[in-house]
Amino acid sequence: MTYLELMNNVLRRLREDTVVSVTETDYAQLVGDFVNDAKRIVEDSYQWEALRQEYIFNTVDGTDTYTLTNLSNRSKILNVYNETESREMTQRPLSWIRSKKLANPTRTGTPADYAFNGLDASGDTKICFWDVPDGVYSMNVLAVVPQDNLVNATDVVLAPASPIIHLSLAMLARERGETGGTSTAEYFQMADKYLRDAIAVEAARHEDELIYFTV
Repeated sequence: MTYLELMNNVLRRLREDTVVSVTETDYAQLVGDFVNDAKRIVEDSYQWEALRQEYIFNTVDGTDTYTLTNLSNRSKILNVYNETESREMTQRPLSWIRSKKLANPTRTGTPADYAFNGLDASGDTKICFWDVPDGVYSMNVLAVVPQDNLVNATDVVLAPASPIIHLSLAMLARERGETGGTSTAEYFQMADKYLRDAIAVEAARHEDELIYFTV
């Protein structure tokens, strides 16, 4: 569903005139702000399949820290895989990797562990490896990457549309102070149900992610 379609879905439910441009009226722009607010909440509520991306890069001999461009602190890393060695990397606390490096400052080898290491100046996620890579290894990162704010009328939302529409409606109903027969609390309950249903559908498609495997 496009940004304009989301906005008009909300406007109709508020008994407002629909628009042909996302900037046609001041109120339409306000609706657009709430749509983006709702989109962010929905995106952060679950690791949506539509938001999953693979990020592949090569390590450099002697370099332990890498920036994952366009993966902000809202992104969720689901899996890091060493394709060269055909092995899944183990996530560790940063303090664990720091202690390893401090105890063995010159050690290099095949990286098997990783940790989040803050953000760079652009707000992109950094990860570091242990062992410090002793050569070129192909790393495959599977991450959930939220969309930027919707801006253009034709921008297509990737997260489920229904909970975004109804959460936007609930927030706008609260903002305007009158809801034409439906209470704000009821709107939020409806939005919550749409979100829970959408999560349930996706969770059923990824039941393996709810199971903890030991090796």
